[in-house]
Amino acid sequence: MERRERTRQLIGLGGLIAKAGLADETTAVLLGLLLDAQGQLAGPDGERLRLLWNRRGDRAFKADDATKADS
Repeated sequence: MERRERTRQLIGLGGLIAKAGLADETTAVLLGLLLDAQGQLAGPDGERLRLLWNRRGDRAFKADDATKADS
C-alpha cells in the first residue's frame, strides 16, 4: 500500500472512531474492543455478526447522510 493511501486509510479509521462516539476512550479500551470483535468474527457466529454489524454500520452512515442533507 502506498504511503499516501495508508495515511488516508488511517485518518478514515480515526473518523470512524469519532463517529461511533469513542474518541474519548483510551487507546487500550479501543484496542480491547477491536480485539474482542476480531475474536467474535473468527468464532462460530462470525458470519452472523459480520452481517449484523455491517447492517448497523450502513444504517448509521445513512442516518448521518440524511442529517447532513437536512442541514
